[in-house]
Amino acid sequence: MVGLEEVLEYEQPTKYIVESVNYSDNFKTPVLTAGKTFLLGYTDETDGIMCVDKLPVIIFDDFTTAIKFVDFPFKVKSSAMKILHTNRKKADPKYLFEVIKTIEFRHDDHKRYWISEFSKIKIPLPSLVIQKQLIAETEKEEEIINSNKKLIEIMEQKIEKVISEI
Repeated sequence: MVGLEEVLEYEQPTKYIVESVNYSDNFKTPVLTAGKTFLLGYTDETDGIMCVDKLPVIIFDDFTTAIKFVDFPFKVKSSAMKILHTNRKKADPKYLFEVIKTIEFRHDDHKRYWISEFSKIKIPLPSLVIQKQLIAETEKEEEIINSNKKLIEIMEQKIEKVISEI
């Protein structure tokens, strides 16, 4: 077991915050939040974009403890998050993301949680080889689930069509 702070380093998002909220689907760079909305829009700003060589990262909402896995360049709207970088000699970023998603954590108070509490949580950390195997198996299962969802949707559409023709 290791503390999250032993395998994740946080970065304040200040240099990635958008200057303008003039978003448009015609622009290129996504503006993110760690909350439910995730994608707020797109900006045409070219400075302060999270660069590809630092990816993937986990964005952590410091007040709600919501997380998102991000593997593309982006900017952010708010400083109320931490950008978490993985120590890749010890852990796989996707593995850490999946493990963090399973953590049950009470966040009743309106305060920042990463430094004071969340980063101290201990998680299981098998070898990198096992982490990568677990992620590969999980991704295969997700593909099967998504394929089945598509099949269900197609079948529902066919049933609706048959019913409407009756």
